[in-house]
Amino acid sequence: MLNVTVWNENRHEQQNEKVRHIYPNGIHGAIADFLEDKDLNVRTATLDEPEHGLSDEVLQSTDVLIWWGHMAHGDVKDEIVEKVKQRVLDGMGLLVLHSGHFSKIFKVLMGTTCDLKWREANEKERIWVVDPSHPISEGLGEYIEINSEEMYGEHFDIPAPDQLIFISWFEGGEVFRSGCTYQRGKGKIFYFRPGHETYPTYYHKDVQRVIQNAVRWAKPTELPKPVYGNVKPLEEIREK
Repeated sequence: MLNVTVWNENRHEQQNEKVRHIYPNGIHGAIADFLEDKDLNVRTATLDEPEHGLSDEVLQSTDVLIWWGHMAHGDVKDEIVEKVKQRVLDGMGLLVLHSGHFSKIFKVLMGTTCDLKWREANEKERIWVVDPSHPISEGLGEYIEINSEEMYGEHFDIPAPDQLIFISWFEGGEVFRSGCTYQRGKGKIFYFRPGHETYPTYYHKDVQRVIQNAVRWAKPTELPKPVYGNVKPLEEIREK
């Protein structure tokens, strides 16, 4: 059984009636609903819970963490970010969604500003699958089409991805690297672009399929623990 924690700052839902209408149980609730499966144990956590819902016990028992944030990145405590970072380095998978590109945890793991262009104009997004052989692409066609979304455009200030899986095209003409994987320590990271809070994007079946696939791709794997520091030689070293 894979343990998944869906984290959401849950502020837009409290302050914006439109968002609350689209996601009455919060964005985290909508994501948790479509992730529920026989091999996934899903729970949610939000910003205003004690320790942002990410206590040591929760983090240690989480195999894959999904992160959605937007208006309250600065309210996330640095000590919680450091704990999440360490869990990723130790092997926990991390999925960063949409405006989570500006989250403290994504920026510290990328080591860049993670800045980009943006525009909210109800425009079409066509997400092209540029790596159809990757497990995150399983079950998709050549592209995912979303009728209305917020635009993100290049340049996206991130390190070159280990694998680039999706590229988005927008009705206004921009393109964007919208599906990127990274390895940090023993942990796998996937950034996935769509998901603005005022659009029902997380009800789109192909968007759901990507996140479902990504959760299983990002699960921890059994890797030998690296040895660091001073070590004794494996062979006898002759005195010179």
